[in-house]
Amino acid sequence: MNLVKLIDWSTGQISEVIDLAIAVKENPQQYSKSLEGKTLAMLFQKTSTRTRTSFEAGMTQLGGHAIFLDWRATNFTLGKIRDEVKCLARYCDIIMARVFKHEDIVEIANASSKPVINALCNLWHPCQILGDLLTIKEKKGDLNELKLAYVGDGNNVCNSLIVGCSKVGMKAVVATPKDYRPSPEAEAVGKQTGNYAWTEKPEEAVKDADIVYTDTWVSMGQEEEAKKREQVFPPYQVNEKLMQKAKQDALFMHCLPAHRGKEVTDRVLDSLQSIVFDQAENRMHIQKAIMLMLESAK
Repeated sequence: MNLVKLIDWSTGQISEVIDLAIAVKENPQQYSKSLEGKTLAMLFQKTSTRTRTSFEAGMTQLGGHAIFLDWRATNFTLGKIRDEVKCLARYCDIIMARVFKHEDIVEIANASSKPVINALCNLWHPCQILGDLLTIKEKKGDLNELKLAYVGDGNNVCNSLIVGCSKVGMKAVVATPKDYRPSPEAEAVGKQTGNYAWTEKPEEAVKDADIVYTDTWVSMGQEEEAKKREQVFPPYQVNEKLMQKAKQDALFMHCLPAHRGKEVTDRVLDSLQSIVFDQAENRMHIQKAIMLMLESAK
């Protein structure tokens, strides 16, 4: 069992991992030796704050050990991915990788004899969205029939939000410029469940939303597009005026790092509606649950 993209996981599996994360968070001592003697390999092509720290701290708190591997400092730069992964799988119990191309995480998963976790690629960010769903459940209770409005770039976070929300009965309404829509694969899942809609108008997406979510306009690997993107996206900034279109008790979410004054204003990010740091903390709790599920499914 792997976590490559949420499309591969059933509604039941998503609910199970969220419930497990809640249990682990409420009683960490009960799980403090659950992965004793186990090792997590953490392979990074991209920089990271939350992903690395939450996985490493989480593995430690479960009694296991994590090894940080900077892609540039390994022989992944010299050998074939599949050969290097086969070696990692001989040493470690779980492999987590944060990569640029989705094809790389697929190759890692195909080559590994141990569970593989996609900690981010250009198309998907499943761990982030599972943590987000955990956070929403904590704040709102039942996930079913809530409305989440995503405003900004149709990126990996947006793609995974569409899939994750669709599978748990939440409606995802996405507002992006027409040339920056989410992936067709993500949209197809959303349309199939009837829990997805797209618009070019942020005000339309945010109307009566329970959650308003945004992300950076320029993701890692898109630096050459920065000037163009920063001309296209200003109408998609989440500010106080836009938040007023949502429900009065709407929450604001962002996967971080945030570019203050661009995709979101300080007033929104620092407001009482903002739960971005609860989101960040829950990355660790959900990742503990993911690792426990994958290890138990061997």
